[in-house]
Amino acid sequence: MARRDIERRVTERGHDHMASYNVPMHGRGGGVLSQIGGHIAAKAAPYTPPWIGAATLPPLAGWGVHAMWGETALSAGLASAGMGIGAAVLSAVTWTVSGGTNKFRRFRRAQATASVAAGMGWLTCSISAGPFGHPMTDLWLLGGGLFAASWNVRQVMRNAHDETEETTDKGGLGKLAEAIGLEKVQVTRAKGNGKGMVTADVAVPPGKTMDDVQAAAPKLAAALQVPPSAVTVKKDPHNAARGSFAARVADLLEGGVPFLPPRELGLLPTEPIPVGLYADGEEWSINPFLADILQHLLIMGVTGSGKSEFARAVLAHLMTRRKLSIWLIDLAKGEQTLGHMAEGLDWFVNNKRGGRKEAKLMLKSLPSIISARGDELAEEGLDQWTPKSKLNAMVVWVEEAADIADFDVLDEIARKARSVGIWLVISLQRATWTNLSTDVRANLQASACFGVDEAADASFGLPDRVTDSGAIPDWGSDRPGYGYATGMGIPTGRWTTEVRGSLTKEVRDQIREMILAAAPYRDPLDDISATAAGLAYAQRTHHGTNRTNVHETEALAPARLQVVSGPQDENEEVPDTEQEEAVTMEIDEIYTEVMSQIPGDPEPDADYARLRLDDDVPDTDADSGISFEHADKPSTEQARHILYREIDGWAAQGRLTFETGDLIPAAVAAGRKRGWLQNELKKLTEDGVLQHDAHGEYSIVRPLIAAA
Repeated sequence: MARRDIERRVTERGHDHMASYNVPMHGRGGGVLSQIGGHIAAKAAPYTPPWIGAATLPPLAGWGVHAMWGETALSAGLASAGMGIGAAVLSAVTWTVSGGTNKFRRFRRAQATASVAAGMGWLTCSISAGPFGHPMTDLWLLGGGLFAASWNVRQVMRNAHDETEETTDKGGLGKLAEAIGLEKVQVTRAKGNGKGMVTADVAVPPGKTMDDVQAAAPKLAAALQVPPSAVTVKKDPHNAARGSFAARVADLLEGGVPFLPPRELGLLPTEPIPVGLYADGEEWSINPFLADILQHLLIMGVTGSGKSEFARAVLAHLMTRRKLSIWLIDLAKGEQTLGHMAEGLDWFVNNKRGGRKEAKLMLKSLPSIISARGDELAEEGLDQWTPKSKLNAMVVWVEEAADIADFDVLDEIARKARSVGIWLVISLQRATWTNLSTDVRANLQASACFGVDEAADASFGLPDRVTDSGAIPDWGSDRPGYGYATGMGIPTGRWTTEVRGSLTKEVRDQIREMILAAAPYRDPLDDISATAAGLAYAQRTHHGTNRTNVHETEALAPARLQVVSGPQDENEEVPDTEQEEAVTMEIDEIYTEVMSQIPGDPEPDADYARLRLDDDVPDTDADSGISFEHADKPSTEQARHILYREIDGWAAQGRLTFETGDLIPAAVAAGRKRGWLQNELKKLTEDGVLQHDAHGEYSIVRPLIAAA
């Protein structure tokens, strides 16, 4: 009894111990094996359908067709023929519907077509021979096994690679394309440059165009959560079904772009000009004088968008170069924007008294300069200006040109200036047809467009292919310095990439010192251009400094710096320019006061009040007691001398514009009528002594006294 009790207690204790681990005492090893077997079965399940199909479908289908049509030779032959035709049709359908453009789809097409053709061929033979027996059974076992194995291999490869698209297609950009309704658009070769830019190639399927992709660019920008202008889609000029995509997903320029000074002083105008950075961190530079065609520049943007910063960056570099002369008109801001750089300008017209008239004289002198430079380049055997010519390159920079010159004048300058080495730059806020004619704008083939208020405004400055891609700076003044630039030697592929100009406000003093140091390198305007510019250039208000007057500049520079350093003391002597302005204002006031004391015509209704220069003087009234002494009429030479002396007197006083009516007193003194006066003015205009504009105003180009 004792032994049995001991065995019973041990057995019960063992049961209790195993129960504490929740493991059955019997069959524990069998549970683990079943779990392993279930895992293997789950992994193998996706690969079993090809084997099940290969094992069951052929014998069943083969037995069925043999039983139906294999009893007689006639039925077997007809059925085999029909089955063969069906096999060919089914194979063709398989080839068509399983098409694709990448390597995975092309392999799938071949595999599926071969499987269908092989299965239908075996089934056709089974009609007569039956599915069982040699060689049909052998073909079934071997072919079915290979068929199932090939599809298993395909399944394994599909788990490693996406067979429906290339690896990059189903990346982030491919999924975004599907999300915005461009499922069939192929996005390939997507890559980032590590500087906040992502690019990719785009191809559209039949029935779609790149216009559809460009129209969806705002949706793509929204999906990427970036500004609308950060996404651009460009067309391939050689293939309408292809293009490229670019997205700025990070702004590397937000902190500003420091000004990059020239590597040395005295470079030629054909050297690149660094003016900022692209959105991908690459240097943004322009080279207008080295381009195949010198493209005039249109700068556009609202106030505060960065036009002035861009102007200072470009001009600062040009002012340190030789064989270059710069003329600038700025009646809007004047000294505020470029006053510290004025020594580098050969002719600077600002908003001081008489500036508007001087600006018009500058622009009116350009047609004569263009003609003279063209003749010189022809003698030198040059089709267009190069540094080999003895002529300087010229830059004519005009701020708000619509307020200064007629469209006809600007159009003539823009059409003719590029081949003679004159670079015309026009800056304004909006280049609409009211501010700038379409003819002038058509000749401004380069552009630098900064922030604008309306997206439509960008189309006035940027080419259509740029704005169509989504490169529209419609952020106003919110992002100063940002914009897009075209022409000026910039590769066309860069036209749709955002740029930001250099910051120059913080280095104003350094830029001034650099410009003063470059004075020995700056060449004066060549004699041919200076002579053609005439009195307007010789009597210009501002004379820049160059190697011929550098010592004078060094003497004047400290004084000028002292003048602008701060407010003046009450006892400090007023500069000469301010004294001259005060005297001029005093003379104007005295003139106005004296003229106000002179009464009007005492006899406004008299007969002589309506006389013109062309009319004959009426006979005197015998009762008036007035008699006239008849003097001899001046000769032709004397009459011309009187006319020329009057015009030369105006030129000596700095008055370089007049109208025909202003010469009536001189014509009366010469004893001539209006017809003679108009013929003389026409002759002087043809000789290049005068210029005549469409509004009847004449400009004096050179002195006349030698011709008298």
